[in-house]
Parts: sequence; structure tokens; C-alpha cells
Amino acid sequence: YGVAVPAGKVASSPEGAEAIAKDLGGTRFVVKAQIHAGGRGKGGGVKLAKSPDEAESLAKQMLGMTLVTHQTGPEGRVVGRVLIEEGLQMTRELYVSVVLDRSSGKPVFMASSEGGMDIEEVAHKTPDKIHRIYVEPGVGLVPFQARQLGFAIGLEGPQVNKLVKLLASLYEAFVATDASMVEINPLVVTAAGDLLALDAKVNFDDNALYRHP
Repeated sequence: YGVAVPAGKVASSPEGAEAIAKDLGGTRFVVKAQIHAGGRGKGGGVKLAKSPDEAESLAKQMLGMTLVTHQTGPEGRVVGRVLIEEGLQMTRELYVSVVLDRSSGKPVFMASSEGGMDIEEVAHKTPDKIHRIYVEPGVGLVPFQARQLGFAIGLEGPQVNKLVKLLASLYEAFVATDASMVEINPLVVTAAGDLLALDAKVNFDDNALYRHP
């Protein structure tokens, strides 16, 4: 749907991880355990590698390990695949999501300048740092609403314009896939001023699955 993400591929073996890192090029890679749970960073499921060799050895450690996070429960999840991704020079980590607010019957965008691992803690301790806009389903996301969110989380001119495009793409994905939630955490600002979805979580409405064979 046009939401920018880092370059990367999934590997199921250490050798595959090394080959992907070589194809990506550069000297910074991120090795991410692929399990259906959040909080992987704290559990040791996200590591930085400085060479394809190191990407291979980190993949070797992760593959087959049982990763325990606050979302897996004490039994954890066994890692069968890893994502090898380009390392980015990041200046900021933000949070953006669109969820279905059942009480109002409208999608709501939420954004915060405090992106990263502990968005639940931000919501609990400093709820004023989470900004919301409601979308009229018949109208869709209006550009000025997206700009409001951008300024609220401290973005500047050109970056706000990039956020308007990104949120429009995010809303399109949300509607087209019958999602109940699309969460980007973190949404990063790179040293070059670009916005990329560094990680995402998507939930789909089970009742709409027949429309998506």
C-alpha cells in the first residue's frame, strides 16, 4: 500500500541469513526473531550485526531458541525464522496506529512522539503524549487531520508532508484489508529525513476473512 519499510528478507537458516546480509550490502544489519508476539527486543529477539558473518552467528543463536516476552506467557515461543534487515541511521522513534473505535463506530488514528518499546507505559503514565484524530468513514482521512497529528508529535514541514502521505497509505491498507488495527511502533525518522515503518502489528477482522481468500 505504499508505506515505506526497510529493505529485508526472511531466513530460516544461519547460511540464509548471511546470504541476505551480503545481498543487502552495507555494514549494519538487524536480526529480528519472527514470532507472533510483541516485546521481542527486551527478550533478546532483536540484535544488531556489523557484518554478514555476525548476522549468521546471531541467526544461529536465535533459530531454535525459545523466546519469552511479556506477550508470549512464561512458556514462550520457539523461533523458526529470522528477518534480516538493513540497519538505519535513526534520529527519532515515533508511534502511529489506526484502530477501530467500536464506541464511536469510527477508525481513530493515534500518534505519539514517544515511540519504541514501551508505548503501553506511555499510555499509562503520560496519556497526554498520545494524540488522537477520528476519521469519518464516509469521508476518509482528510490531509489537514494528518498534518495536525504530524505537528502534535513534533515533526517539521517536509516531514509532516511525508507523514500525510504515509497516513493516507496506512488508512487505505486499514480499509482494504478489513483490519481492526494497524500499529507502527516505531515509525522512525532517518538521518536523511525519511519516515519508515520499522515494525508493525496488524490485526484483521475475522468476520471479513471470507472477502480475502
